[in-house]
Amino acid sequence: MKRIAIVSVLAASAALTACQSDRPIRQVEPMRMAPTVEGSWADPNGIVSTFAAGTFTTRTTDTNQLLASGNYVNVSPTLVEINMTSMVRNTQSKVNCAMVGTSQLNCTTDSGAQFSLTRRI
Repeated sequence: MKRIAIVSVLAASAALTACQSDRPIRQVEPMRMAPTVEGSWADPNGIVSTFAAGTFTTRTTDTNQLLASGNYVNVSPTLVEINMTSMVRNTQSKVNCAMVGTSQLNCTTDSGAQFSLTRRI
């Protein structure tokens, strides 16, 4: 009886050894989300621009006065195109913004003016 038990243990050990592999276990990396423009951004003068579900607004921080509004489209993961109307000048313009990392937008208006926005936390 003892002989059968010993043979059984040896057979089970051999079977388990056969299941092991010398190959390392592959770790699955978590998916990285593409940076998004959604949220609040500020220029150096403290004017706040908000991107939310395709709509764009720019307001003053002191009185919350609406300065511009419009819509935006993600042209690529790092490029945003804004079509906006200035309430101050009563003009329409197009602005292209390149996302530099997750916290900076470098923008150029259709007239060639450039400015940067920094993400507000």
